Amino acid sequence: MTRLIEPVRTAPLATRNRRAGRRIAWTFVLLTALAVVAFSAVPYFTASLSDLAGDDVGLASTYAETSVFVQGALYVHIVGGAIALVGGALQFWRGLRDRVPRVHRWVGRIYLVAVGIGGIAGLVIAPSSPAGYVGFFGFGALAVLWLVTGWRAYRAIRRRDVPSHQAWMIRNYALTYAGVTLRLWLPLLLLAPLLLGQPWEFDSAFANAYAAVPFLCWLPNLVFAEWLIRRRGLPSYRLPVTRVS
Repeated sequence: MTRLIEPVRTAPLATRNRRAGRRIAWTFVLLTALAVVAFSAVPYFTASLSDLAGDDVGLASTYAETSVFVQGALYVHIVGGAIALVGGALQFWRGLRDRVPRVHRWVGRIYLVAVGIGGIAGLVIAPSSPAGYVGFFGFGALAVLWLVTGWRAYRAIRRRDVPSHQAWMIRNYALTYAGVTLRLWLPLLLLAPLLLGQPWEFDSAFANAYAAVPFLCWLPNLVFAEWLIRRRGLPSYRLPVTRVS
């Protein structure tokens, strides 16, 4: 008796490459988020702001002399941002969504709460930014958009509009990821004068670099997010086309 053996069906090479690319990208996002939390957020809870300012850690010197209210908001912003960075990355883990959707939903709730408290605290500390008015408007706009996109993502899933929810979550996490891209841009901007053959001095180079990141850390992220949303066929924004008659 002849036994028929069905050929093994494998996904096309392009599909496999696409999946591998997504896994690599997701792993990079998760690892960079964990690195920022470990090296930029955790140190704030190892000593007082005054002691950290003496060691020139992060923005401790900027906020060490502010009011207790602003200092409290700084810590709330750090905690909210740290939870959102890691929790948001987990939300894009397809295995978590497919295998344990209940965990995915609870992580999503924690993420949106973290965005909410982190965004409100961000509005409080924005006026004290060492980047002056640029920092106030840049980081202030980031905080507002962070809150608005998080709210839109929540409203979409409450309506069970999954495609819109996914699109708003991509936009929202692109803003959350500004905590990482800010720290990627800073060293590049610090080295820019050297690459351009200009005189280099750390304090002035850092001041110039930090004056650019309040907008640079999140605007390109949003552009990339919108490109990704369109690529995945999710609801996206389109600029109105004006026809000249």
